Amino acid sequence: MTLQKVSRSYIMTDRKGIFAGDDPFEIARAWLSEAAGSEPNDPNAMALATVDETGLPNVRMVLLKEIMDGDFVFYTNYESTKGQELDMSGKAALVLHWKTLRRQIRVRGFVTRYDGAGADTYYASRSLKSRLGAWASRQSRPLSSRAALVAEVAKVAARHGTNPERPPFWGGFRISPVEIEFWADGDHRLHDRFLWRREDPDNEWETLRLSP
Repeated sequence: MTLQKVSRSYIMTDRKGIFAGDDPFEIARAWLSEAAGSEPNDPNAMALATVDETGLPNVRMVLLKEIMDGDFVFYTNYESTKGQELDMSGKAALVLHWKTLRRQIRVRGFVTRYDGAGADTYYASRSLKSRLGAWASRQSRPLSSRAALVAEVAKVAARHGTNPERPPFWGGFRISPVEIEFWADGDHRLHDRFLWRREDPDNEWETLRLSP
């Protein structure tokens, strides 16, 4: 196995098939597209990991909505636990795992809010009930009962009508990776793993094969 150095980035010469390509985001899009045809539910579901102020980790499932301009984008309530932890640390990790394909993608990187026209457009594309729910839910905070939540949705509907604007406390986050690992199941647990890494989102990628 050899590494060829090209403009400070490294290309693994035996990276082929589902791992082939010079852009990790294109590879990720291709895998996600393939998963859309085989996964029975939510092929864009990802585990999102954050840490609190003490360094204690949190992880939960969210939906990846877009891979754009070198970032992984998802949406949430900024006042939720994950929103506050992302704002505090500016860092996150995620995993996309597809049982049907026996593959996964792991990402680590820096986080910024995606707030503005793009978030407005996505919010407007959601169903009316989902848009009203975003207004009604005080995400991650105590709730006395489901009936109280339903009542709050009714109040929000009366207040905002059928075309509510995006709440100021709700929007997107962009994860700019410094590491992307592509993993595929192999016979006898001899899996294939390729890691794309860089010190900063503005730097070029180095690509390595990892032991399973």
